[in-house]
Amino acid sequence: MPSETDACVPVRPPLRSLLFVPGTRTDWLPKARAAGADAVILDLQDAVPQDSKASARDQVAEAVARLSTDAIGRPALFARISALDGWAAAEELRAIARPGLSGIVLPKVDGAHDVRIADRLLGWCEREQGLPQGRIALIPLLETARALREAYDCAAAAPRVAYLGAITGAGGDVERAVGYRWSPQGTETHALRARVLLDVRAAGTPHPVAGLWTRIGDLDGLRSFAEQNRSLGYAGMMAIHPSHIAVINDVFSRDPAELARAARLIAAVEEAQKRGAGAVTFEGEMVDEAMAATARLVLERYSGPKPSPPGTPRPRAAKAVGCERR
Repeated sequence: MPSETDACVPVRPPLRSLLFVPGTRTDWLPKARAAGADAVILDLQDAVPQDSKASARDQVAEAVARLSTDAIGRPALFARISALDGWAAAEELRAIARPGLSGIVLPKVDGAHDVRIADRLLGWCEREQGLPQGRIALIPLLETARALREAYDCAAAAPRVAYLGAITGAGGDVERAVGYRWSPQGTETHALRARVLLDVRAAGTPHPVAGLWTRIGDLDGLRSFAEQNRSLGYAGMMAIHPSHIAVINDVFSRDPAELARAARLIAAVEEAQKRGAGAVTFEGEMVDEAMAATARLVLERYSGPKPSPPGTPRPRAAKAVGCERR
């Protein structure tokens, strides 16, 4: 059976920081915007007591409706829904899957079948709301050992999966599932985060995100952990406190000196190619077209105009570029 998002889907921008906010505290959205978060995840799952679920769902739906008419467009708005083991998730999707919503965070994923179910439900909601198929992004949370082992299949299960990665905080579902003992240095999860990253990159996930850092006051530890994830190849991180956003954004933003060096490297390689040379010595290193291609990607990703929220239609001038897989 074909996916609901087999059609061309919007280009998803990278998100450096995704801040969790309880679904009962949508009044905190201005604080999230002031903190500089690229995206906010309104939480309808763990952060909401059972007797407040209905009220939280209504608040999130109202926040989505407001954002659909908000010209500012930042932060992008996501929501973490309930797990797919009951009707609550479907009811939440019917209430919140509307024009102002950028994406859904799906918890307790046990394998690719959960991703396909969520994809189909979102496709029905999009059709009901008159939205383009694939408009709403999907972030599956790999919180079981089986899901972590099947990261590639989870990422490849639906084109709307754009920000999948390994979320290995202290305590919680992943630590319980795998059995590691969390440490601030992250040595016990380094291999896991690296393997999941390779899997989701191989599946075509454009902007994998990692997380979480639960020590609110330990900003030095946060920076070290974020730098570790950035070095592995992650594009951003989830966060649980506004004070973490500045650090995360800084780590996952390119330094102007890096961008300037990338431009110089491209110029050096292209000048060498004009002379018929395939490689050239550049600032003490041997570089060739492969390095230039990487540098071009860096400039394209970090030097262009500030990205619109996920799912924003591309301007007509960009029509010839086509659409990405995700």
